[in-house]
Amino acid sequence: MTDTPRAGQATSALSAQYAPGEVEQRRYEQWVADGLFEADTSSDKPPFAIVLPPPNVTGSLHIGHALDHSVQDALTRRKRMQGYETLWLPGMDHAGIATQNVVERQLAGAGQSRHDLGREAFVERVWQWKAESGGKILGQMTRLGDSVDWSRERFTMDEGLSRAVITIFKRLYDDGLIYRAERIINWCPRCLTALSDIEVEHSDDDGELVSIRYGDGDDAIVVATTRAETMLGDTAVAVHPDDERYQHLIGTEVELPLTGRRIPIVADAHVDPAFGTGAVKVTPAHDPNDFEIGQRHDLPSLTVMDEHGVITAHGPFLGLDRFEARPAVVAALRAEGRIVAEKRPYVHAVGHCSRCGTTVEPRLSLQWFVRTEPLAKAAGDAVRDGRVRVEPPELTKRYFGWVDNMHDWCISRQLWWGHRIPVWYGPNGEVVCVGPDDAAPTGDGWVQDADVLDTWFSSALWPFSTLGWPDETADLAKFYPTSVLVTGYDILFFWVARMMMFGLYAMKGRQPFDVVMLHGMVRDQYGKKMSKSFGNVVDPLDWIERFGADATRFTLLRGANPGADVPVSEEWVQGARNFANKLWNATRYGLSGGATVEGELPTEDLSTVDRWILSRLQHVIGEVDQQFEAFELAKVCDTLYHFAWDDVCDWYLELTKPVLAGADEAAKARTRRVLGHVLENLQRLLHPIMPFVTEELWTTLTGRPTVMRAEWPAADKELIADDAEREVENLQQVVTEVRRFRADQGVKPSQRVAARLTGLDGAGLTAHEGLIRSLARLDANEADFTATAKLAVGVGVTVELDTRGTIDVAAERARLTKDQAAAEKEATQCRAKLGNAAFTDKAPEAVVAKIKERLEKAEADLTRINQQLEALR
Repeated sequence: MTDTPRAGQATSALSAQYAPGEVEQRRYEQWVADGLFEADTSSDKPPFAIVLPPPNVTGSLHIGHALDHSVQDALTRRKRMQGYETLWLPGMDHAGIATQNVVERQLAGAGQSRHDLGREAFVERVWQWKAESGGKILGQMTRLGDSVDWSRERFTMDEGLSRAVITIFKRLYDDGLIYRAERIINWCPRCLTALSDIEVEHSDDDGELVSIRYGDGDDAIVVATTRAETMLGDTAVAVHPDDERYQHLIGTEVELPLTGRRIPIVADAHVDPAFGTGAVKVTPAHDPNDFEIGQRHDLPSLTVMDEHGVITAHGPFLGLDRFEARPAVVAALRAEGRIVAEKRPYVHAVGHCSRCGTTVEPRLSLQWFVRTEPLAKAAGDAVRDGRVRVEPPELTKRYFGWVDNMHDWCISRQLWWGHRIPVWYGPNGEVVCVGPDDAAPTGDGWVQDADVLDTWFSSALWPFSTLGWPDETADLAKFYPTSVLVTGYDILFFWVARMMMFGLYAMKGRQPFDVVMLHGMVRDQYGKKMSKSFGNVVDPLDWIERFGADATRFTLLRGANPGADVPVSEEWVQGARNFANKLWNATRYGLSGGATVEGELPTEDLSTVDRWILSRLQHVIGEVDQQFEAFELAKVCDTLYHFAWDDVCDWYLELTKPVLAGADEAAKARTRRVLGHVLENLQRLLHPIMPFVTEELWTTLTGRPTVMRAEWPAADKELIADDAEREVENLQQVVTEVRRFRADQGVKPSQRVAARLTGLDGAGLTAHEGLIRSLARLDANEADFTATAKLAVGVGVTVELDTRGTIDVAAERARLTKDQAAAEKEATQCRAKLGNAAFTDKAPEAVVAKIKERLEKAEADLTRINQQLEALR
């Protein structure tokens, strides 16, 4: 784009091209210094609040964070401009297992363990690590442009949040909603702690499936297992009560191989008679389903492994690691003739600790649990009765599937870093739960429970604890319930459901948020999940460094519709960087041409072009508002991209050039004001998506301090001009057809061609002939004009061109005729194949689809070639 020269206002305030590195840090520091992110509880503005899902204190900004934060920032910035008192509250999670592992690795490097330090000293060491190395992600958030209220930053183990955790534990305990019992839990033999479901990552691993015969003769029964070592702890065999094959065995006993113990054969509806042999071994202490069967049939639970995964059952396997015991048990069974079948490899889902990768062991353990039934019911009711809306609505069914079938939640962890369970045990079996204002029991024999609470327990309090609960604070009164929770659909159950349960319980039926906006996962351009093993992981900080924060945000948000996964690629972020440069150059052009935002926007004597762009702007504002309200940020980006690139830059700016270079000062003044208005509104509309470049451009264009506090654009129906839109659309169609013809014929863009235009009056384009000729590079037809090509445009306009001296018509017709024959041959062959039933019935669907694609392309080529031949005389 070339600048239209003008004496007066210069573009020196903007460099020749946009350099994000010279803008972003400077602008962000100024925003923070000016307090633009801070919320005011005394304001009479309506509230809008988001609590940032707290990243782990050990974490760095990854691509999922970048998407999540970009969505939240876009929503917050728009609401701020709409006049809401906005609070986007930041903070971090103490990440119990992850943080403890980091510090333990440091100690191991020095030849120490946490037990060498003792609990108190170890916890102090973790706090020291946090102060020195933790929270790196908070600084990285500033690189992305997060407009969070840093004055309200929270940490799940700060004093206020710790008080909230102890308070709700005490209340739940007193209400009978927290209890201690032996249950099957996920156990990590390396981290030596229970794990929540979200801390277990499943993968399809190669294993073995071994079928074992219990008993002999008519009383024999065959079971299959992938964990042969657990048979040492079997206390029953279960079959379905209606399975005819085993009716004679129900209620009898069978000898358990290698042990000499006799175990019962029980009937239980949980067993699937169609799976395997229809009989399953029951190990209540080492399998969650078996534990439930054991509870129903009052079976004993025999623990045969310790917390390290080492066999504790007396006999030849005592002291073996579980993975050493497995082949040893199979070998012993084989020696006794008990192995009926063996399958290797046998691919099956295996759970692994998300922190260390160790295979998780289901283990019977004495743990603390939340009784979820009444809490989960309340969480389901809040969505059913409309207090909470889930976006997209189709994920509501999945939410109900979880909350309506929720198991009690194991909340204790065998760690030292975290909120220690506020329960004391006395010398005579006393159990005392201590609240935050209670004095802990003292005296000989009193000890506090050694476990800490699951990290997700404190995270579940995040929407209200961060606002000051259990105290009645101004923040809580102003901003609870929060407006929207933005998070990935993959943690709908693990985090969202827990926040719903605790928020409704603590706040007496008031929901923690009004809307749950669930976005998808970031994937590569081919739709594959990002993984180090695939080599397709994107570092958002690298993108920010190379392409800028705005380009990174735009790339992520352009795929961010509720529930949809977000594909990204480096090619796309490069395109987003080019878009930022396009905006930059458009504003430089406007400034060089005298664009202004001063004075009233003129409504009288506007040109058709100015009326058209103002009308288009009103439509775009309305569309963007609807899309924002539906959380369809991908559509917001798409709408603004095409308006900015197509309508404003490709057409409007080009159409202003003859006016700004002309002699009509009144017309120039009107166009300058419209140009300033359009650019300024576009920058405001784009600010939530691309905050840095729009701040730099808007402040330069307007001379005002910040776009962050500027009013959000509002559509003005009075400026909608359907007639102007139709007129300019006709102009665009004529120019586009001429440009396409020129390109097809190989005419250089800069080369002017003589042309005769007819039919302009009928299309309402007579007044725009000069613009059409300027944009299409067409000269007037002189006396020696000879039409060698003819274009009939759909709006009733005919363009005749004299291409002598620009193209060799005969050679071009020869080339097109050759291409026509090739396309006709391709189309004929494809039609023959598709018309042959013997081919279409037998060929794979993909092959048939490919032939159809080839036919469509050949027919499109024929249409194009025939039009070009028709145009050449």
